[in-house]
Amino acid sequence: MDSPFPIRKIIHVDMDAFYASVEQHDDPSLKGKPIAVGGEHRGVVSAASYEARKYGVRSAMPSKTAKEKCPHIIFVPPRFARYKEISKQIRAIFHEYTDLVEPLSLDEAYLDVTENKKDIESANQIAKEIRQKIFEQTGLTASAGISVNKFLAKVASDINKPNGQKTIHPDKIEAFLEELPVEKFYGVGKVTANKMFSLGIYKGKDLKKKSHEELVRLFGKSGAYYYNVVRGIHHSEVKPHRIQKSVAVERTFFEDLFDDQEINDKLEHLSQELHQRLQKHNILGRSLTLKIKYKDFSLFTRSFTKEDYFTSPEQYFNTGKKLWELRPFDKPVRLLGLSLSHLNTEEKKQVSIQLKIPFEEFENQ
Repeated sequence: MDSPFPIRKIIHVDMDAFYASVEQHDDPSLKGKPIAVGGEHRGVVSAASYEARKYGVRSAMPSKTAKEKCPHIIFVPPRFARYKEISKQIRAIFHEYTDLVEPLSLDEAYLDVTENKKDIESANQIAKEIRQKIFEQTGLTASAGISVNKFLAKVASDINKPNGQKTIHPDKIEAFLEELPVEKFYGVGKVTANKMFSLGIYKGKDLKKKSHEELVRLFGKSGAYYYNVVRGIHHSEVKPHRIQKSVAVERTFFEDLFDDQEINDKLEHLSQELHQRLQKHNILGRSLTLKIKYKDFSLFTRSFTKEDYFTSPEQYFNTGKKLWELRPFDKPVRLLGLSLSHLNTEEKKQVSIQLKIPFEEFENQ
């Protein structure tokens, strides 16, 4: 495939069912069994083992639904400190080969190995070595995708999961993308896929028939992205330094909240925690967002933006209360969250990251 753009060697490494695999590794009695990381009676599934996935259990699924799909599923409480500890080991392995490492989460990252510390010409060989070292040092398996850009590497890493890898060579890109189902394109979610199906777009070759103008008309700004990636064009470089765009704190409650005083107490606590995290990293922001998830899992968010920066927990709390008063429904609340954006860090290039999402730190696999 001819391209006017430089050919890079990009690897996307994705741990296999990371949180669940850590739990099975640390507790051998869980091996081979369907497990879910998360609360059994409240909350959602943070991660599901492959044994649980066979029953249709997925991350972000309500625990009640997971139990209905797999009555004998075993729930294990999350241990984020342990996952972060192993994630550091894995990233250390990445840095043996390159410093161009862009973590996406605890369990996945992009690596640019066009030039690498070991002068290994084959990116495929580097991916094999990395996966082997991860297994030797942690006992966990990883999958990898290798190609000329981040989009293709990300798509490729899902092809031979778990514990496999896939290389999309430059001369095979066009044929690969034309036969790829549109729901497998990174960035095409369920809603967008269904819309594409209704338009007769099922594979890359169908998407490729649409003009740039038509895709933009149908899908807005995302249309330009679809137009490019179906042709194997994706300019984004591996960025080792991710600049914070927002800071968030959230709480999922074991019992639904309805009383205003209880809500005020929780908002005050969240305001204090948000302020502490901002102070720790010398961050200020101008936009505060209140997030409410109701008992029926419907979601409401409302934001307020100041001309100057928020500077105190009292300001977060008072603004949060005003946003609470604007809620459209009076029904039980299962989650509250506060986040701050339009940060002073945005003087640099903006890349979104959340510092803490308790109980809802999901895998994206």
